[in-house]
Amino acid sequence: MGSEERSRCPLRSPHRTASWKEDRVIEMRRRYGWGARKLRELLLREGLTLPAITIHRILVRHGMIGEEKRDHAAVLRFERSLCNELWQVDFKGEYSIAQSSGGYCSPLSILDDHSRYGVGLYGLSHPRGNAVQQCLVESFERHGVPEAILMDHGTPWWSTTNHFGLTWLSVFLMKQGIELLWSGVGHPQTQRKVESFHRTLEEAVVHSGKPGNLTGWQNWLAEFRRIYNEIRPHESLGMAVPASTYSPSRKAYNPYPPVWEYEVGSLVKNLNSQGMVEYHGRRYFVCESLAGEPVQIIPVRIEPESKTEDLLLVRYRRTYVREIELATGRSRPPAPGPHPPRIINE
Repeated sequence: MGSEERSRCPLRSPHRTASWKEDRVIEMRRRYGWGARKLRELLLREGLTLPAITIHRILVRHGMIGEEKRDHAAVLRFERSLCNELWQVDFKGEYSIAQSSGGYCSPLSILDDHSRYGVGLYGLSHPRGNAVQQCLVESFERHGVPEAILMDHGTPWWSTTNHFGLTWLSVFLMKQGIELLWSGVGHPQTQRKVESFHRTLEEAVVHSGKPGNLTGWQNWLAEFRRIYNEIRPHESLGMAVPASTYSPSRKAYNPYPPVWEYEVGSLVKNLNSQGMVEYHGRRYFVCESLAGEPVQIIPVRIEPESKTEDLLLVRYRRTYVREIELATGRSRPPAPGPHPPRIINE
């Protein structure tokens, strides 16, 4: 007996965190699933100061820390200086649910670029345009209209059936005076903030479990958005919450936007029901999503000495949407943006 090796652990640990503090750390971890730095901020709000390393050790001691994933740095980051200069919009992807409940839930996320504020988060059974438009209108009515929206080349923002990619939904956004920006194909890092938002959402789903039906998803997403905006500390905001940084847009949503006024003296024509424009007795294809809309026609001479036009540039509101070769009738998209794709001589 006397030769047995005794444990070297101290009988008392005077510097060990009080059990009630450990209990509070464990309770917060179980509720939110967050790491030590975010939990430290929550505890500070309650007047309880614990170093992040101490919280981390508590989580390790109770087997509540898993392997942490590291993200690769973004190649390109958008960073706007004011709220509502840019919103990022994207679908999270499909979560399967019982067929009797609709089959799938596709969360639609709308995120303010500057404040990281979740402007909208909706659980949809499909990504169709009508349902998405209702979500956008609801967000516009609550928060106003942004200056620009960044989206990907997917449904319902982008069409593969017309040459410029416009859909009736993207035209609807343009009528609100919103500049449309698309992320590079195969380069989701240009939507880095909304992708990060989706990773946080996925972590919350894993932590709490998936709802069983579409109504449950909608309620869950509303609560997630509240926690994300008002409770969860955000490291990119110096551990502040997005709600403390965000302010609504001063530009109100107009359900009946006025007809666009082109510059005085512009050649303006209405597209026909097939999205074609008539010029000197010939019809040229522009974009079916703009059928019936007024567009500006700009004849262009490539060579200054030429006495005939070589091209037609077609502009809808601020955006040049087509470049038409008059000799061949070939119609192609110019580089998207508010300016002409080349220096022209009229």
